[in-house]
Amino acid sequence: MELFTRVDTPSADFNIDYTSRIAFFGSCFADNISAQFAARKFRVLANPFGTVYNPVSIARQIKALSDGKIFGEGDVFQDARSGQCASGKQDACGPWHCWGAHGSLSAPSREECIAKLNVAANSAREFLQQADTVFVTLGTSFVYYLKESGKAVANCHRQAPALFERRMITVEEATQALESIVQDLVKIKQDSILPPARGPGLKAEMASHFSIAQNDAHNLHIVFTVSPLRHMADGAHNNSLSKATLLLAINSIKQKAMDSIGSTSLQNDIAEYFPSYEIVMDELRDYRFYDSDMVHLSETAEEYIFERMADCYCDEKARADMARVEKFMKEANHRVADMNSPATAAFAQKVISQAGDLEKSIPGLDLRLEIAKFREILNIR
Repeated sequence: MELFTRVDTPSADFNIDYTSRIAFFGSCFADNISAQFAARKFRVLANPFGTVYNPVSIARQIKALSDGKIFGEGDVFQDARSGQCASGKQDACGPWHCWGAHGSLSAPSREECIAKLNVAANSAREFLQQADTVFVTLGTSFVYYLKESGKAVANCHRQAPALFERRMITVEEATQALESIVQDLVKIKQDSILPPARGPGLKAEMASHFSIAQNDAHNLHIVFTVSPLRHMADGAHNNSLSKATLLLAINSIKQKAMDSIGSTSLQNDIAEYFPSYEIVMDELRDYRFYDSDMVHLSETAEEYIFERMADCYCDEKARADMARVEKFMKEANHRVADMNSPATAAFAQKVISQAGDLEKSIPGLDLRLEIAKFREILNIR
């Protein structure tokens, strides 16, 4: 007897394992799912510019990476909320922010804020050039725009509401943002193969490199998903309209077969959809799967969705390897009570040995942090 409606998940034509590099962009749901992968020691990039909820802002972030943008003075601003400076004057003396980034990249000085943005951008660009899979989690169709410039912002940084216009974007606008995301992620991947032009006489060489780049782009898989977290501040009806807009936009780009990237050889094998929203709405339609605020998901729900993702994107061997790593990490995360006891030394030696065995048997697994931690424990004695 079936006691709930089970949502079908797509049959993936690629596999995630410990040799994979997995990137996540989007809402706090992306942060939560990426943390599940990271806790199991997968190589993960999660929201390099911080949590972002709408497709327009995600597209702007990824375009900045694709264009090789170097952040400068024009990309940051000082908090406009008045406060008392060290000089005693009432003025804008708060931290420096970027409209395209989360507050975690803000800083007390302009120079420090710019430096944090460029470090994040360079690190993210390098990771994406080698990435196999990018999960893009969309949270809402509501976007804040600066009235002065008309540009979308990823974060309002608690600035005066009068600075912004907030509206729900159309399906067409959301679709354009998603097409831009696909195009720019592919460009980043191809740019890691294509060398800079160095003058005439290199046409054949460039054609060869372009062919390699096209083939390498086939190894990139973009998985769109819609966050199941409801934005109840907008009301239940507007939340439904917002989520529907995102779902229609994702369906639209799959129907267009990725024409926006300009190559018939890169059909819709690049972009996929994972039904996390539907799984929560249909399989987990009970408030026991929610946190105390009745909006965010419980740990049980997050783990369940991760398991469904693993069933979809990890083959039997990868899942078996994951189980071995989970068992090891439970031991490695065990709290050590007495650093100087013989039992602690024996435990540290055991963990180091197990880590070495796992690294040898699971290609791509990196347990250097755990090994270093327990070697330090041995050195303390």
